[in-house]
Amino acid sequence: MKILVTGGAGFIGSFLVDSLVNAGHDVVIVDSLEPQVHNGKAPEYLNKKAKFMQGNVKDRKFMLKAMEGVEFIYHHASVVGIGQSNYEIARFVNDNSHGTAVILDILANERHNVKKMVIPSSNTCYGEGMYKCEKCGEFKGRLRAQEDITGNSWDVKCPSCHEAAGPIPVQEDTPLDCNSIYSYTKRDQENMAMHIGRMYGIPITVFRYFNVYGPRQSLSNPYTGVSAIFISRLMAGKAPVIYEDGLQTRDFISVHDVVDASMLAMNSRASDYGIFNVGTGQPITITQVALEAAKLLGKKIKPEISGKFRKGDIRHCIADISKIKARLGWSPKTGFSRGFASLVKGSSEAGHHDNFDKASSELEKRGLA
Repeated sequence: MKILVTGGAGFIGSFLVDSLVNAGHDVVIVDSLEPQVHNGKAPEYLNKKAKFMQGNVKDRKFMLKAMEGVEFIYHHASVVGIGQSNYEIARFVNDNSHGTAVILDILANERHNVKKMVIPSSNTCYGEGMYKCEKCGEFKGRLRAQEDITGNSWDVKCPSCHEAAGPIPVQEDTPLDCNSIYSYTKRDQENMAMHIGRMYGIPITVFRYFNVYGPRQSLSNPYTGVSAIFISRLMAGKAPVIYEDGLQTRDFISVHDVVDASMLAMNSRASDYGIFNVGTGQPITITQVALEAAKLLGKKIKPEISGKFRKGDIRHCIADISKIKARLGWSPKTGFSRGFASLVKGSSEAGHHDNFDKASSELEKRGLA
């Protein structure tokens, strides 16, 4: 098939392009080469067997040309950054929500060959995950405010008895409670694509990625994944800075497992109009990530536990992946230790610049941390 991958020069998109090319597909990459990620230059790893078109998905005329003859779309183009999105509001909405609207507008109003579209979304749409109180049962955690942090307790409290509760995996039908403008734009992408897909008979698949890590993550982008930020700090000889007490957890999923799920959607009718969590179901503390990165890099640098609170930060969110296992037969194959070692090895060979302090200063200046 002729397949379009928007954001195909990016971290996840580029690995997807490699898999599609290896499977014999005719691949078109659309990417704006966002300066914050690529410094305006096409990365060396960009697959030479794919057709590269530099441009922005917001440009309707450009996208009409890019979509000529395309039968399948993976729409990965998106600006990423949870904290940053809460002050660069217009930029995130314009690039993510409006950019998606342009593609959907073409599908609704122009002649095309598109048979299916995959939308990568985010676990951040859930906000806090699900919790279980031993006394009162399960409940959906609400986003914490500064006044919810009492003493040295960062935990989510049961709304009934007000005791600390433990996290449990979150399912796809859990109510969404977005924690940033970025997550609102991902929710917009989901909703708009599903609506137009059903209206015009174009199957849509939504994958809610949890914390994706792996080689090719930008080490100079201070708003990228926490694993890459920690590695960049350590390579600069600085301590990784951890908010709260370091015991907050995330569900880390290898980019290779994410690509495997994306490839399954292409020929699976079971994925049509479906929303799927893509994670592992295994929580890893943020402190564990920092310690593992230091060990693999051979750095005797301990993380700095700041005890600070960032507005909008969640305590825990773990994926329930039973749906994608049952419907698509997918399950993660890469364990955290092996996958993280691959990330660190790839990172040590890449250029980097530690911009964390600048990004952190921006948040504090605006009262967001």
